[in-house]
Amino acid sequence: MTIVSSQAIANYRTLLSEYPDALAALDMIEDCEGDLEDAAISLGIQVGQQPDRNDWLDGLAKRCRVAICQEDVRENLLNGNMATALKHLIDAKVCHELLAATVVIYVNEIGVKDFCAPLNLKL
Repeated sequence: MTIVSSQAIANYRTLLSEYPDALAALDMIEDCEGDLEDAAISLGIQVGQQPDRNDWLDGLAKRCRVAICQEDVRENLLNGNMATALKHLIDAKVCHELLAATVVIYVNEIGVKDFCAPLNLKL
């Protein structure tokens, strides 16, 4: 379970203030007492998805991994430039805009380096 603190939610509101869907996602995260997975499931249902397991957000994020782990996007996340990373994910159209912010926040919370590590493996 990934819990986002109220201070972090406030910070994300500032960083993502130009994206109404991101603010709506943050409202849901706040309504779920910071539980990112619960918020993602609720948002998924709102956009017509059928979340069927507790680790649904992790699976959604993994489906977005290639877009998120592109070097420029990864660097933006590492440098705290969440809005640019979110814009890239929205432009890539790999997930619904309402879910994109949740995915970006999730990756930021668990650590972008660890999240992108599987793409760095060489066979």
